[in-house]
Amino acid sequence: MTPTLVATRLGDRAADGAARPLLVVGPSLGTSVRALWTGAARLLCDRFDVVGIDLPGHGRSPAAAGGIDMADLARGILAAAGAVQADPGDAGAPFHYAGVSAGGCIGLQLLVDAPDRIGRAVILNSAARIGEPQGWVDRAALVAEQGVGALRQASAERWFAPGFADRDPATAAALLDSLCAADGAGYRQVCGALARFDLRDRLGGIARPVLAIGGQDDVATPPGLQHDIARGVRDGRAEILPQVGHLAPAEAPRDVARLIGAFLG
Repeated sequence: MTPTLVATRLGDRAADGAARPLLVVGPSLGTSVRALWTGAARLLCDRFDVVGIDLPGHGRSPAAAGGIDMADLARGILAAAGAVQADPGDAGAPFHYAGVSAGGCIGLQLLVDAPDRIGRAVILNSAARIGEPQGWVDRAALVAEQGVGALRQASAERWFAPGFADRDPATAAALLDSLCAADGAGYRQVCGALARFDLRDRLGGIARPVLAIGGQDDVATPPGLQHDIARGVRDGRAEILPQVGHLAPAEAPRDVARLIGAFLG
């Protein structure tokens, strides 16, 4: 099935009315695109039409009607991206994509399933497989029993580099609030997709240019996993940001915007 994913334009359209290349950004499990990407998007919207697409049950997207896998999520991204492309004739045109964690997994799936729709891809704080399947099954069970709010404290410890929440409490709180606002059914659906996701043996078939961005202090997807992506695809490189944890666009928006802007050209 193809879930209904809702797109949100992050930043203003170009004041001069000129068309900008479409850059679709995707969030991590438990965050909304607004909470995660707004800071970096503001620094990119003078050069790109930055559109964020929320995961099922997160932000503005409803939960899916049933179980989903990463290929379903990739199809949902394609449908939502096609709907926002400026001209109906552009609905099948390539766009750039940048996704964090689960959003990065969707990016890799897009590169495998629909490479003609992707220009360049930025995979942030992600991997060709994240964790072990049983871990996602257990987390989904916890959310079913206690709700997503039960994950707030553990996420605060796992998401951010040491000291970030003290340096930028408003951003940290917005991200954790977006977690608590997520629909439990949608959260569990994405957990199920992550439990079944493993593209490690298919990276070599990815020919589109890929930039893998990681955080030196990311305990969820450590830097080695970004290097694995960069080495595994045909045209890849990795950039690891110091003093950054698992949510690079929120923790280091200027660095992320700089790297994305230079990579996309």
